[in-house]
Amino acid sequence: MLINNMNLNKRLNIIYFIFIFIFSILINQYYGNKGICAIDSFVYFNSSYDSLNGFYPFKDYWSITGPFITFVQMFFFKIFGTSWSSYVFHASFINFILAISVFYTLYNLKLNIHYSFLYSLFVSVIAYPSSGTPYVDHHSAIFSIISLFCFILAIKKNSNFFWFLLPILLCLSFLTKQAPTGYIFLIITFLSTIYFIFNFDLKKIICGILGSILILILIILIFNIGKIPLVDFYEQYILFPLSLGESRYELLLFPIDFSEFFLRYKLIHISSITLIIVAFIKLRKNLRYLISNEFLVTISLITTSYAFIVHQMMTINGMFIFFIIPILIGFSHIYYLDNFKKNNNIINLLIILSFASTCYYGYKYIHKRDFMDLRQVDMKNTIDGKILSPKLKGLNWKSCLFYSDDPKNEISELIKIMKIIDNDKEKKSIITDYQFISVALSIYDYSPSQVWYGYHVNPQKNQKYFDIYKKFVLKILNENKIKVVYLIKPMWGGDNIFEEVIDSDCLKKEIKNNKLDKYTLLPCKDFKNL
Repeated sequence: MLINNMNLNKRLNIIYFIFIFIFSILINQYYGNKGICAIDSFVYFNSSYDSLNGFYPFKDYWSITGPFITFVQMFFFKIFGTSWSSYVFHASFINFILAISVFYTLYNLKLNIHYSFLYSLFVSVIAYPSSGTPYVDHHSAIFSIISLFCFILAIKKNSNFFWFLLPILLCLSFLTKQAPTGYIFLIITFLSTIYFIFNFDLKKIICGILGSILILILIILIFNIGKIPLVDFYEQYILFPLSLGESRYELLLFPIDFSEFFLRYKLIHISSITLIIVAFIKLRKNLRYLISNEFLVTISLITTSYAFIVHQMMTINGMFIFFIIPILIGFSHIYYLDNFKKNNNIINLLIILSFASTCYYGYKYIHKRDFMDLRQVDMKNTIDGKILSPKLKGLNWKSCLFYSDDPKNEISELIKIMKIIDNDKEKKSIITDYQFISVALSIYDYSPSQVWYGYHVNPQKNQKYFDIYKKFVLKILNENKIKVVYLIKPMWGGDNIFEEVIDSDCLKKEIKNNKLDKYTLLPCKDFKNL
């Protein structure tokens, strides 16, 4: 009987693995092909193509996001070809990695295989499909969550391997985006310290150190191969984002608004109530529960959910953190079964809550493409992106805000602009939110910045590090002997964003048409002082 059950579980594992793979991939492929918001959708499409051709972040263009997505997408392009389909597949694959991690973690913590499967499907519906394409917040949040799973499994399974893997995952998450990784790193580091104080194990500590050394060696090798200066990485990825974080704490977080923190994210709080109740009951019985492995796991889940809420409140991007609801409910399900007399009504309530939240947020933020600012866009009568370039085949073109009602005109204007740029044989730089253009033309755009968006990405004149940024922009233009700069309008960050960096005596502006400006670079004091 036992052998038969083992064989059945093994078959179910294989079946569920295959189903999760197919479902999580297909649902993201569908939404990843459904409309674009230029400033967000094409960032890594362009930067990964650049890296494929030897141009790297921090060295060749200003970037405040980590290089991990760019380098991974570069390999996807290398393996599957430079196309929109392989671009979306990158996000779809990460969606699968999260879903299967949820399934593996819950099942290994003794949750019924069917429930583990169900929660993993719910997560795959509302995790990456909100963006659909590789996006920095999604990548960092997902790797942060998987790092948390690794920490939990390291404690619960008493496994050296997970202690080895943990710093690698945290580092990859940090090299995607500084937050929420920084918060999760502090949570895990603090709780790991408590764990080892009361459960000292030299082998586990050595495994963690070895994992840290391995990932650091790989990072150093990559930076050396790409000849990326550490000082540029430090200024762009550490110092300037820290200054942004300070201002966002003041502007977006404090004073904490009750309705914002609790009511808007009420389902996240409700999802973790069981965890809080169990911890409270056991602490009342015995304060030594504070140093138990179970409490460390409980508090890691609760504080991580709060960290995600804080991160969402501080970011200027759309809502994306609700995928943690099925995860929290999955753990609540485990805690309920472990600590209370089984009641099918309670279990059904947890399933219904998870299903209902998935349907609600799936419709509001995924199906209506809210995260990509497409909520007001009629997604009927889209146009295949292959009209612009064979590399965009499969993309159902409708864009946010500027041309939402007239995609034909938008595409027509872009085709004209691409012809003008392609016919100009001078050494040129291209500034645009439509960062597929240089990929479509099979050229390098020599843009000094990965994204052009004042204050939040590019320092402005009243901001700290503006002088460093301006010097970097001038250096890139000068070293590459750029003669002209094309700016394609409209720009989300403002159509004069280039003029806000380069002084007027260094530029001669020519308006080619209502969508394209041409700047001829002139000899001036700023270039001479480099």
